[in-house]
Amino acid sequence: MNRLHATKDFWLAALRADGPAFQDAVARTGPEAVVPSCPGWTVADLTEHLTTLLRWVRELAPRGVIDRPADRVVPEPRPAWPEALDLLRRELTGTVETLDSLDPDLPSWSWPTQARKAGFWQRRMAHEVSLHRWDAQSSVDSRAVAGRSDGESAAGRAAPIETKLAADGVNEVLDTWLPAGRRKGPTDMHGVVHLVATDASYEWFVRLRGAGIALLDTGTILDSDDHHPRAEATGTASDLLLSLMGRIDPDNLVVTGDRRLFSALRAG
Repeated sequence: MNRLHATKDFWLAALRADGPAFQDAVARTGPEAVVPSCPGWTVADLTEHLTTLLRWVRELAPRGVIDRPADRVVPEPRPAWPEALDLLRRELTGTVETLDSLDPDLPSWSWPTQARKAGFWQRRMAHEVSLHRWDAQSSVDSRAVAGRSDGESAAGRAAPIETKLAADGVNEVLDTWLPAGRRKGPTDMHGVVHLVATDASYEWFVRLRGAGIALLDTGTILDSDDHHPRAEATGTASDLLLSLMGRIDPDNLVVTGDRRLFSALRAG
């Protein structure tokens, strides 16, 4: 596993870039557009989800305690679309300001037990917003599709997730999501998966032991260790992350060996 030293400033810079891009995408596409990467959701659903999550994180992160907060509350009835866009804008701004004001080491509840500090949320929200920015930019205007006679898709063109952010997102999947039990793939696989980001100097060796998982540090593996991969997935850092989070098909990657091993890493 490569050591990627991302920082609070890095994550907040990503939030400041992807937040407005998400706003622009949902405003342009409209509330009724469907989001193919989030089956069953419209852009209005996606916007409500992110707005509610931002408000929840903005309130819980600064508390300075690790006690579990109250669950998120979705306001009812759903506000009209112009108001929903204004609420999104205010929550994005407020969350960035709140997270920027926090020391990463401030105690804070989080769902993985190993990182109960505010830095978890600075990192988590950078990745949450970047992934949903991609979702929003990939949304499909159902009215445009209905009006086409040639059957072409009206899908938006989503910009890839920035390379270093995507590489840190792969790290987050492997060091946080999967060890916390948030796996969507099979949990009965055994073997080693080698992930290679072609657009960055990052690679990961992951050993699967059924429900267990271990990251292998390539800088400390001894030659005598049996760390030869039984599956290898190669692609851009963005495509690796999007595949691990269930946004794109693994066919977008070059996967060799036992493809089921790679599928066992899926977290979204």
